[in-house]
Amino acid sequence: MSVKDHAVKIDDYTHEIPKRSDFGMKAPVRIYGNPSIYKMLDRGVFQQIINVSKLPGLVGHAMTMPDAHWGYGFPIGGVAAFDVNEGVISPGGIGFDINCGMRLITTNLTVAEVKPKIRELINTLYDLIPAGVGKKGSVPLSMQQFRDVAENGSKWCIENGYGWEEDIERQENNGCLSAADFSVIGDKAKSRGINQLGTLGSGNHYCEVQTVNQIFDSETAKIMGVTDKDQAVVMVHCGSRGFGHQIASDYLREFLNKMESKWQIPIYEKELSAAPINSDEGQNYLKAMSAAANFGFANRQVIMSHVRKGFEKVFGRSAEEMEMNLVYDVAHNIAKQEVYSIEGKNREVVVHRKGATRSFGPNSKDIPSIYQSVGQPVILGGSMETGSYLLAGTKTAMKKSFGSTAHGSGRTMSRSKAKKKIRGNVLRSQMEAKGIYVRAASMAGLAEEAGFAYKNINDVVDSIHGADLSRKVAQLVPIGNIKG
Repeated sequence: MSVKDHAVKIDDYTHEIPKRSDFGMKAPVRIYGNPSIYKMLDRGVFQQIINVSKLPGLVGHAMTMPDAHWGYGFPIGGVAAFDVNEGVISPGGIGFDINCGMRLITTNLTVAEVKPKIRELINTLYDLIPAGVGKKGSVPLSMQQFRDVAENGSKWCIENGYGWEEDIERQENNGCLSAADFSVIGDKAKSRGINQLGTLGSGNHYCEVQTVNQIFDSETAKIMGVTDKDQAVVMVHCGSRGFGHQIASDYLREFLNKMESKWQIPIYEKELSAAPINSDEGQNYLKAMSAAANFGFANRQVIMSHVRKGFEKVFGRSAEEMEMNLVYDVAHNIAKQEVYSIEGKNREVVVHRKGATRSFGPNSKDIPSIYQSVGQPVILGGSMETGSYLLAGTKTAMKKSFGSTAHGSGRTMSRSKAKKKIRGNVLRSQMEAKGIYVRAASMAGLAEEAGFAYKNINDVVDSIHGADLSRKVAQLVPIGNIKG
């Protein structure tokens, strides 16, 4: 009998594995997903989230979102909160690409205006935004400037001409985590990150021109800047690049070497290394992680600046005239210190969101004033073939999931298997036949991201909408894409 067989159905969108001492669990596990999603969840996801439930100081439930799949230590799509005084922080619960996240930009252009120029537009954006493995950034930095970026995030970008003042307030934490400290970061991480500002990277990262296909809540959509069907928008998905990856690697190794000998924390899985939050090592990781997160915010800010320039070049109008406004920027590989009411008491916790994103509801103090009445924008990216969604955070999420929801469609197939099923040039031709023009740094990398390698995004969205972890606002479909 596998651990999945011990799950109990709560409702059509929720299963739970009760806390079991014979499994070593310190808390129950909750799995979100409609029947179709739940049926296809691989057993590794269940075992990984059970392992998470064994870590010290876990508060509430360990959770998986509908896009969950096997990851490093934590499942991707995993959420867990740990008490700040009694709990741990785990780099595997945040991910190697710290502050990988999503950014959505609206325009007042229509698909009828953009489609005839989509090749020129995508080619222009491809020239402006370095994409692919090992690409150097478009913004050269001295080491002092790099420190400033890592400690100030998007604010540095605005002060140096990469964006508008109003961009800042439409980013999670205003695009900067104040705990960042450049001094606790190793030289190798610094050398990997200093030349990567303004780069898209590889894997499933993209800059995508989309059109609004369907609006589910016109009032909320209008507040978020989505006013019409067939409106053109731009979505950016990327993170902290090699900088965040090296920080995660360095601290994973350090924690693993000290878990049993220094902190007496049992090692259930080497990939699940962790340190007490209030230890010197735990605090240093938080500072380093925050610096990587700030780099991720700044990276997307610079890319957005290039997107605006690309549109200006192709359409001969200013970005202001085209109303190229930021809807929101939200992270999905991060840990945040937050306060929640648990069993009638306010508790300060560090919420790990790995392949999961915030979904703060209306009247939350940590979202922009413009969205207070409707909740935080949630940007859920799909595969480059199937489209994406704009959703809104809910009060229910604040109670059920530590203000968290799914971040994307979630893989169902490994990258190597996807490459065996289709060649990149064939996929590119198929996408063009569907009206999606794509430029990719690598044909092999393009094949890895074929739509069939991902879950049905409509099932994922149905699951989080049904569980009221976020609610549908608009569906977006791609017409042009840059892939790393």
